[in-house]
Amino acid sequence: MTRTVTDSRLDRRFVDALYTDAMLLADEARAYFDEAGRAEREALDPFARVTFSCESLKVTTRLMHVIAWLMTQRAVDAGEISRRAASDPSRRLGEAPAYDADVAATLPPRAGRLIASSAALHRRAAAMDRTLSPDPPAVSCGVHSLQRRLAASF
Repeated sequence: MTRTVTDSRLDRRFVDALYTDAMLLADEARAYFDEAGRAEREALDPFARVTFSCESLKVTTRLMHVIAWLMTQRAVDAGEISRRAASDPSRRLGEAPAYDADVAATLPPRAGRLIASSAALHRRAAAMDRTLSPDPPAVSCGVHSLQRRLAASF
């Protein structure tokens, strides 16, 4: 059985709890990367500083995708937009930047925790997003298309 966000109060509570988690994590990440993380970043070697900066951008991207998606879910629940409008690809949860635990482990511990937490939060939102579309359309893969064309030529 698949339920949508508007089908039950339990689901609304999941959305609200995830929204709270996302906002708290976004505030923690902003404070760290704008303030405390600067000193830790400057203490790193040049390559690690670039990695730190890239990972901080990935954290921000994951969080903004989740927050935007959650705001869409809240708008549906409030009747501001339809479920159909919310299912448009432009309003679905954006893809998360790749998470590499080995890379995160090379950074200061607090940065690593924020990176892992943002990836976990995005996975939670993605699981909820999948429940809203029980029959997702097949994704056309360039490799599979090329393989089909090659097979047809023989």
